[in-house]
Amino acid sequence: MAEPRIRISIDGPVATLAIARPDKLNALDIDMLKELAAACDTVETTVGVRVMILTGEGKAFSAGGDIRAWGGMDAPEFGHQWVRFGHRVFERLASLRMSVIAAVNGHALGGGLELAACADIRIAEAHVKIGLPETSLGMVPGWSGTQRLVKRFGAQIVRRMVLGGEMFTAEEARLQGLVDHVVETGSSMAAARAYADRISLRGPAAIEISKLMLAVSSGEDNGTAVEALGSILVAKTGDLKEGVAAFSAKRPADFKGEW
Repeated sequence: MAEPRIRISIDGPVATLAIARPDKLNALDIDMLKELAAACDTVETTVGVRVMILTGEGKAFSAGGDIRAWGGMDAPEFGHQWVRFGHRVFERLASLRMSVIAAVNGHALGGGLELAACADIRIAEAHVKIGLPETSLGMVPGWSGTQRLVKRFGAQIVRRMVLGGEMFTAEEARLQGLVDHVVETGSSMAAARAYADRISLRGPAAIEISKLMLAVSSGEDNGTAVEALGSILVAKTGDLKEGVAAFSAKRPADFKGEW
């Protein structure tokens, strides 16, 4: 069996998800996208995990999509199996119940930046370069680069990267709001862990619900977040317990409106 290229480790309330293809600058292919989706499911359903750190092994965070993986696809395959599937996987990552911190230990380009943008907090090392070079290849950002990035960082900075091909240093990215903190080279994981420990001391229910409310207010996720909030609220009520008990006993429910 091949070694996993999306590796998960758990230490107390903190899970770490590492992209493990350093020889290819952690470029993503279809199998890795599938592994990433499965890893999100694993972390989300692990009781006690409150924060996840996302990083890359080796000298890159992620160079984005592997050109060899998509370069030979025909148009329908490229649009459906590559772009749309990748978009769904990134949406899964962005909507995790726990806070996600990206430890950007190396360059984050194209899909790599779109990946980092799925995190709630981005901590970048000083040497890092950030950009969206897709138009230089005759393509467009396809994993929410013109959608989530605009909502989170603003349209103009995304225009500069997409239309003008501008590349930013970590400090320039911080000044533009693309990353939250810049740290010395080699220290992003330590900084991310410190920030994760900070989050894990706060109320986990309050953090999860706050993340959902922020998604609604930013226009990133209305339907899913609203339904999740409503379901969480109803699950705590006496009415739900009564409804389930009545169903099991095959009797009419006696709802009392108990919160």
